[in-house]
Amino acid sequence: MRILHTSDWHLGQHFMGHSRQAEHQALIDWLLIQVQTHAVDAVLIAGDIFDTGAPPSYARELYNQLIARLHQAGVSLLLLGGNHDSVSVLGESRDLLAYLDTTVVAAVGEVSQHVLTLPLHGSAQAPGCIVCALPFIRARDVVQSQPGQSAQDKQQALQNAIQSTYAQVYAAAQARQAQIEQDTGQRLPIIATGHLTTVGASSNDSVREIYVGTLDAFPTKAFPPADYIALGHIHQPQKVGGLEHIRYSGSPIALGFDEARQTKQVLLVDVNAQGLQAVTALPVPVLQPLASVRGTLEALPA
Repeated sequence: MRILHTSDWHLGQHFMGHSRQAEHQALIDWLLIQVQTHAVDAVLIAGDIFDTGAPPSYARELYNQLIARLHQAGVSLLLLGGNHDSVSVLGESRDLLAYLDTTVVAAVGEVSQHVLTLPLHGSAQAPGCIVCALPFIRARDVVQSQPGQSAQDKQQALQNAIQSTYAQVYAAAQARQAQIEQDTGQRLPIIATGHLTTVGASSNDSVREIYVGTLDAFPTKAFPPADYIALGHIHQPQKVGGLEHIRYSGSPIALGFDEARQTKQVLLVDVNAQGLQAVTALPVPVLQPLASVRGTLEALPA
């Protein structure tokens, strides 16, 4: 199975007085070409689909266009909520979008809601992989504050709760994997998702936390042993801890001047019964150049 991993689109971003609508439209057009050229089975967006909890109408229009065009291409779509996304906005059309081969996981719920089976291209019957589909995990969803807790205590409690959530979902995914293998003789690979900062990840100024109670950094060793872990939240594409199977795809367009020199990309992820086979970066063309100019007031005009 081939999955296209991307994240942090921030549809509706208004940057330095300018709309990014034209850039995001060009990104969607480019992505649809890549999906067809590279025979992608499913697209996974690991959080921060929108820039704000109340996205403008044109951002919602782009969102709907992406969903409709991928459905028309026979490609399933998995959307995970990020820290910028509104749970209610993403969730309001979840049931409707299920008819368009799109699965939305906006927030943490029952374990069974986070274990999904993604089908191969154009097929609702032939499964290609199992996904531990976890979005941004808010502290209020998994922990309760206790009297007398220090800030460090709260951080540790949140880390433990997130690790426990991953462990429970992964155990349920393994159970489904075993059942499918027993029924069909086919072993499906397991992919996990996340929208968070991990230990050792290189961040930048454009990444901002907008919720109180977030975790500074989640230890890499606390992730379950999935075949591939698709992460969002950090805008710079990178391997985590040098590991091939734990990746941030990064944002597909530069969301700040500190990202102007980054080569933006999406990731093609190939998995089969033996696990991860390859991760291939597809560079995203620069749709709107950004540049910083530094100097004295006398020198800048020249």
